[in-house]
Amino acid sequence: MCGIWAIFGAKQDVKQLCVNCMKIAHRGPDTWRLESIRAFPNSCLGFHRLVIIDPKYGMQPMTLKAYPHLWLIYNGEIYNYKKLQSEFGYKYETRCDGEAILHTYARFGAEKAASMLDGVFAFVIVDTNERKVHLARDIFGVRPMFTFFDNGTLGVCSEAKGLIDIPRTDGIHVKPFMPGHLQSLDVDVEGKVTWWDSSPFLSVGGSDFNSVATLDPNDVHANIRLLLKAAVKKRLIAECRIGCLLSGGLDSSLICSLLAQCMKEEGITYPLQTFSVGMEGSPDLEAARIMSAHIGTEHHEVSFTPEEGIQAIREVIYHLESYDIVNIRASVGMYLVSKYVKENTDTTVLYSGEGSDEVCQGYIYFHKAPTPQEGDAQSRRLLRDLYLYDNLRADRTTAAHGLELRVPFLDKYFSSYYLSLPSEKRRPTNGVEKHLLRSAFSGTGLLPEEILWRPKEAFSDGMSSKEKSWFCLLQKDAEDKVIYCCGLVMSVFLEGILHCLWI
Repeated sequence: MCGIWAIFGAKQDVKQLCVNCMKIAHRGPDTWRLESIRAFPNSCLGFHRLVIIDPKYGMQPMTLKAYPHLWLIYNGEIYNYKKLQSEFGYKYETRCDGEAILHTYARFGAEKAASMLDGVFAFVIVDTNERKVHLARDIFGVRPMFTFFDNGTLGVCSEAKGLIDIPRTDGIHVKPFMPGHLQSLDVDVEGKVTWWDSSPFLSVGGSDFNSVATLDPNDVHANIRLLLKAAVKKRLIAECRIGCLLSGGLDSSLICSLLAQCMKEEGITYPLQTFSVGMEGSPDLEAARIMSAHIGTEHHEVSFTPEEGIQAIREVIYHLESYDIVNIRASVGMYLVSKYVKENTDTTVLYSGEGSDEVCQGYIYFHKAPTPQEGDAQSRRLLRDLYLYDNLRADRTTAAHGLELRVPFLDKYFSSYYLSLPSEKRRPTNGVEKHLLRSAFSGTGLLPEEILWRPKEAFSDGMSSKEKSWFCLLQKDAEDKVIYCCGLVMSVFLEGILHCLWI
């Protein structure tokens, strides 16, 4: 992960506001930079870098000799940067994938450029010639971005904590930037910004998957395998070590197995490190051992006690910036395993099975969908809302420890193809959720049958011990704290009454 921060049209000395940029330093632990733009008074761009590609020349804010009027800060990865270079003859000045954003913007404009990018991103382009600022975010909101606007002052940050202390005239002005949207704003000679509403540049399921692969109209299973493997393979771009989160469930196991296969094909010789997390005796730990042995990974188990999990909640809430109870409960394990990876290994990039349940109808309640069409509608709604829940959890718990997460199931071409299939094919079948996905990989040898057909378990349930669930332990701890607080209040109340009677 990296962290981006920007302020335009500040009402006070912009240098005093730059301290807010440091609140997201955890996202980019390797180096950071703050830079003003002479053409835009009272404005500043900030960046915290996690070095993945081109450590020497990939620093941001990025400017190029070819386009000295353009500035870029972004968080993400552009997987088709070499393809865009080959197709349009871009003359790259760095090895950094994000350079493609500037070249594509310069040639096609902001909206076209955003739609042409294959990757995950949140970016800010500053065009001093046009006196405009362009903001955009990937279709599923895999990479975060928040905005602040108050009477001509615009703030942008990867996390809300970098904006909430900027002085404002009234109310709360910090909002998440909508996934799949572009916003182009005008900047006057004093640096003040004119607000215009954002607009979508791409919709969920709207990518042309036929443009990236030759698909067989008569073999859906082969097409699913082809596109998912391609999604895994394109995400190998990195000049640092890659690992994989492995819960032992269908989704993470598929990604791990495909990743091991792709690494071998690409000549990556270091052993694949996999990481599982759970309480002692949890189903996930047991299943992950089976899967790790099957593909031959260097496996790491992170076991935590109820006390360690509960102790982490305050930090988890700080990084999540959310009090959503389901998100918090599911985030603790991911936060703890990410902490272990950072402190005990040299892995920086982690693959994950996030997004499969939304794309492939993996949640148990999909069995109760009244019709296939309503199941399809629910799947698309979940994908549109991912930035508020699972993607938020996945980003914040890994970024808190300076790691980068990659999610092949949310590849725009794989997801668009899967969603294009008849809704009857994608619904649970024979009492099994994600039946189509499982069937596509049946007989391939990628997964043991017991893992391929393992029933769905929520992440927070799978990492629980067999004796008592993580949910029940959290509930008991919360109840005890409420009872204790109520007891203190009642004690003070009664003491006050007795004091009054004594007087």
